[in-house]
Amino acid sequence: MPATRRPNRGPSAAAENRAALIAAAREVFADAGYDAPLSLVARRAGVGQGSLYRHFPDRVSLALAVFEDSVNDLEALAAEPGTTLTDLLTLITEQTIASTAFIDMVSMAPIDPRIRDVHARVETLLGAPLSRAQRAGGIRSDLTSGDLLLAVGMLAGILARTPAPARRRTAERAWGLIREGMTAAGRAGGGPGRTG
Repeated sequence: MPATRRPNRGPSAAAENRAALIAAAREVFADAGYDAPLSLVARRAGVGQGSLYRHFPDRVSLALAVFEDSVNDLEALAAEPGTTLTDLLTLITEQTIASTAFIDMVSMAPIDPRIRDVHARVETLLGAPLSRAQRAGGIRSDLTSGDLLLAVGMLAGILARTPAPARRRTAERAWGLIREGMTAAGRAGGGPGRTG
């Protein structure tokens, strides 16, 4: 349900408007995807489009503000001792189930340098756990972090066309298929929880 337009309180409302826009964009991107109309974000936030563009001059700047927490969560998990590739792929899958827009942004061809930076951050944090899983022998030695992002991007594409209540089950089935291509022996597995 669209928010009621708040009275314009000028510069004193800037921080509140920015927070409302980020919260609204998170909901809109989750419901309608990364390409959702920005006018819908402004309406949901209860502000005018002028306010939206003052805070976020383009879609990328808004998406980066919305998904900074997602990247921070992934980086925090990657920094914890003992974090496995399984742990990271599970969190990425949870984020994808909640909103395919984040993975759409990260896994698309990163033309905008700001998206390229986020893409590189996510690719980098997958690197060490992937290497450990490869040394343990459970993952193909030729698999790269980029390959993992490609797989997650394919998963996001499937989930974007899947009704929200069925996303978790669909993600589990898709990971079972992706897993075969990732494992050294090509054996079938469950979800991302078996990648070491």
